[in-house]
Amino acid sequence: MKDVLVIDLFAGPGGLGEGISSCTDESGNKPFKIGVSVERESSAHKTLTTRAFFRKIKDSEKARKDYYKYVRGSITRDELFLLHQEEAQSALAETLHEPRALGKDNELIHKRIHDLVKGHRGPRIVIGGPPCQAYSLAGRSRNAGIKNYKAEEDHRHFLYKEYLQVISIAQPEVFVMENVRGILSAKVDGEVMFPQILKDLRNPGLVTETDDVLGYKIYSLVVDADDPKDPQYINPSDFLIRSEFYGVPQARHRVILLGVRDDIDAIPTTLNKSDQYPISVESAIGDLPALRSGFSKKKDDVKDWESTISENAIRLNRILRISNDQELVEKLNLAPLSSLNRKATLHSNFQSATIPTPLKDWLLDKDLNYVLNHETRGHMADDLLRYAFCAAYALLNNGTSPKSRDFPNQLAPKHANWDSGTHADRFRVQSANKEATTVTSHISKDGHYFIHYDPRQCRSLTVREAARLQTFPDNYFFEGTRTQQYVQVGNAVPPFLAQQIGKVVMKLLGNY
Repeated sequence: MKDVLVIDLFAGPGGLGEGISSCTDESGNKPFKIGVSVERESSAHKTLTTRAFFRKIKDSEKARKDYYKYVRGSITRDELFLLHQEEAQSALAETLHEPRALGKDNELIHKRIHDLVKGHRGPRIVIGGPPCQAYSLAGRSRNAGIKNYKAEEDHRHFLYKEYLQVISIAQPEVFVMENVRGILSAKVDGEVMFPQILKDLRNPGLVTETDDVLGYKIYSLVVDADDPKDPQYINPSDFLIRSEFYGVPQARHRVILLGVRDDIDAIPTTLNKSDQYPISVESAIGDLPALRSGFSKKKDDVKDWESTISENAIRLNRILRISNDQELVEKLNLAPLSSLNRKATLHSNFQSATIPTPLKDWLLDKDLNYVLNHETRGHMADDLLRYAFCAAYALLNNGTSPKSRDFPNQLAPKHANWDSGTHADRFRVQSANKEATTVTSHISKDGHYFIHYDPRQCRSLTVREAARLQTFPDNYFFEGTRTQQYVQVGNAVPPFLAQQIGKVVMKLLGNY
């Protein structure tokens, strides 16, 4: 089929664009070509540009080797780009050379989109999700604590109108819009916003006051359409995609809308559920090198860490005996693994990965033989004991993470609301035998919700482990500080899910 121009908005580190641009047609060609990716946050923009560069050099064995040298730290990014100047300049142009924000840099962004559309004779697709802080349940909880906060004055509620503006300019055959499930219930002035958002997306030209803009039918990707022209044809919750049913090792529930231009006489298919359910956390990350945590409040030393974990094992055994949980004491080996590092680079064990196909083929790079962004954070010594308890509890209780009521009194943190039930799952282990809970940007704050299932490692997940659960390929390199990397991963669309959406769009455009 003809090349499809992709306009990627609110791109983050590029998960949605990565998945869609990876789709191949029957001839083995990749029709989706990203023309522009717009992202305002600097570290995510740098990741986005690095990945754009990788896609452009992917078929060159020499260039790939140079890329591996960069991500392994042998050469700098500037040196890499100097070695492959044409591809580097193309990648920089794709991401507008620097971070750009819709609503702030519209003149430059809109001109770039105008130029791309004018010079392209094939189909077009707009993808992306307006920032979700104003819609997410956590974000709304934070907003409720802000004095004199008014939702109607929060510009983030209306960033989807920037999306409408681009649709009015590009007039794509198809658009894909993603957001958190909280968008279904978010309110402004007491009114639920989602019905108005759907109405606006069906008639973008009316909202942007742009003439000669066709309307759009809005489809669910998981529920067959009866009559998409009827605003009442579908329950809003039918736009919710449960990623764990589609080959993602994570219970990530997101609203994804598929808009099809009114003149397109074709109906999209829905996503096919995977026969691999659930894909467990252990199968997704179990081949990655074991690591130890560090200390956040004192000097980090491996011998000190091993001593602390050994003492914690003794204390935990004693606590468990006090609580008459002898079965747990007998079954679990809580002694720390010796000689662990806090960071791993070599990944010679990837052949042993138990990731089911096709996700395994998607994630692994046999030429990389290296693990990127795999470094632990530091934790308070008392929390290390709680982490060990959580992991041990889950192992004994078929993967169930303990609630606050399950904690022995000796392990209760000194929080005023610990017994209130408000934060019953303040400590949550990512159980080995289940899919992960939703990886969110909160993973950048602390690791309490993302405890590794192995009590001997006694730590939270690394960026790479979170990226695996989000289905980013192993050769996807995240730029910025570790905190920034966590935020990027937590905010992204799983690329493996995005690829499946791309296949639905490709089939639709092929039929059209």
